[in-house]
Amino acid sequence: MLPPPTTRLRFREMTLADLDVMSSMLGDPAVMTYYPAPKSREESRAWIEWNQANYARHGYGLWIVQTHDGGFVGDCGLTWQDVNGRSELEVGYHVRLELQGRRYATEAALACLALARDVVGVGRVVAIIHPDNLASRQVAERLGMRHLEDDSAGSTVRTVMGVDLG
Repeated sequence: MLPPPTTRLRFREMTLADLDVMSSMLGDPAVMTYYPAPKSREESRAWIEWNQANYARHGYGLWIVQTHDGGFVGDCGLTWQDVNGRSELEVGYHVRLELQGRRYATEAALACLALARDVVGVGRVVAIIHPDNLASRQVAERLGMRHLEDDSAGSTVRTVMGVDLG
């Protein structure tokens, strides 16, 4: 299952053929500022394989996001995450640095929320955000999310925002 195309974007499953574009984006220190470190090529391969496992297990994961003419924008989708000891469905998004600020993440994430509501059937979706990542927080707010709680993952405190889909 994929989110439907939006005005500017379309979705497809990740494959190992996406390793170059994914490792370029996930290895970019500016894109990955709020992660412990940019991802190596092997970590990017593991990211793709993790999403392929999610497709097989759940029918969804993070998808490649492209413009309608096939230009690579980033990834966006739905994954199960541990939040304070419970499982929550998260909408996650990454956009290539040179395309940030064009509201692609918001557009893609809104399509994923509709899929979560209409097909997956969950009542709430969260976004897990580094407290200093104001751009990602603004995306979450445009999705209608509000602060729910803070979560400690190891030594990192994360902000958990959420929206009820009912």
